[in-house]
Amino acid sequence: MPSFTFSGEAFASAFASLGETYALWGPKRLRGRGRFFGTDLITYAPLQSFDELETDEKSAMSPKSVVFPPDETLFYFTGDQFSEPPLEDERETIVFLRPCDINGFRRLDAMFLENGGIPDPFYRRRREKLHFFMIECRESFENCFCVSMGSNTTENYAAAFRFGEDSVEVEVKDPRFAQDFSSGAPSGFSAEFVKENFKKVTVPDVDEMPPELFSSPLWDEYESRCISCGRCNTSCVTCTCFSSLDLFYSDSRSCGERRRVWDGCHLDGFTDMAGGHSFRKKKSERMRFKTFHKIYDFRKRFGFHMCVGCGRCDDVCPEYISFSECINRVSEALKGGDAK
Repeated sequence: MPSFTFSGEAFASAFASLGETYALWGPKRLRGRGRFFGTDLITYAPLQSFDELETDEKSAMSPKSVVFPPDETLFYFTGDQFSEPPLEDERETIVFLRPCDINGFRRLDAMFLENGGIPDPFYRRRREKLHFFMIECRESFENCFCVSMGSNTTENYAAAFRFGEDSVEVEVKDPRFAQDFSSGAPSGFSAEFVKENFKKVTVPDVDEMPPELFSSPLWDEYESRCISCGRCNTSCVTCTCFSSLDLFYSDSRSCGERRRVWDGCHLDGFTDMAGGHSFRKKKSERMRFKTFHKIYDFRKRFGFHMCVGCGRCDDVCPEYISFSECINRVSEALKGGDAK
């Protein structure tokens, strides 16, 4: 695989050239939009220039919005006629992201393309246009536990990048992008991966969860701490739940559009059904459901864990609930230890 090195200025020029052909997405800093007054929000968004790409800090939001927008019109309807809207940008898309998020897309693919045997066409049309440009991740952020989840490495990328103070190293894996970086000087760069996190997680390796764990007192704590804000769901790269709704236009009850919007197992009303029935009313039950889904139920269906250990749920929780610690408590309970 060819590798190249660029000065910051030279790479900015190559970046701009890519933007003439591809839609570019990556972590972007939004000034003053953070959780607390005077703080910034780092989220995934379209990039107009290399200066907008945030490479030093972890994003609070995941890149899943590239293929699974928070609010998406699926189709318009007029009487018996239906039509799909065009994509916001019909070009192929390049997204800059870290190894754990690339592995996160494997989970999204399983849910939207493989689950039930019928691919989701709205996800698929975006996913087929997507190329991964990996941001090298050699050092762990505070709440990451990707090594424990086996999501710290990947081979599924078109190109990999190491960003220095005034230099950029590029490893090109997909030949179609070799010409885009051929203006750089040849180098021996090869991407490396983080080998150890500050947080370590022991994932339960069981074929069946004992029924006693469903009523274990370890879940009681979350009843009083969780406030059902859903930040853990919306920031997670592998959460795929959504609600569908029809919007009717004011001038006609037969014309409108169907939308799907992000939803989540922690949010009030998520399990509400016709007739006033609702499941998992308690916050502790929702935490139990999410935990088992991330480390047990999904694995039984697809053969690998849903959680990739990005740690965003720990980063954004206003109540400082640690999902990594919750996994460890489940493992401890299965060993017969004290999980309180």
